[in-house]
Amino acid sequence: MERIAFHLRIEEGQREAYREEHQDVPEALESAYLDSDAGLETYSVFENDGHVFGYMEVEDPEAIRAVMEESDAQADWAEVMEPIVADEGSHWMDEVYRMI
Repeated sequence: MERIAFHLRIEEGQREAYREEHQDVPEALESAYLDSDAGLETYSVFENDGHVFGYMEVEDPEAIRAVMEESDAQADWAEVMEPIVADEGSHWMDEVYRMI
């Protein structure tokens, strides 16, 4: 099992919109992740003061990234998020410390 994470920044004034959209994530998006061959075990999203931290435990990180880049459900979600989340290029984070 591998651990991967990402960071996003919410556009100024869009924090509530971000949180509201996550109250009802489309089933098609969740299915795209869960039905992939990535072996997704855990996916959590945290938000604080306009900063979003996403964390996944997954068997195949490249497979889950492919879902994020290529699935129609992810493309639809990206359209919803486009005015809410700042586009700042790569958002993947490097793990720099792990205790256990």
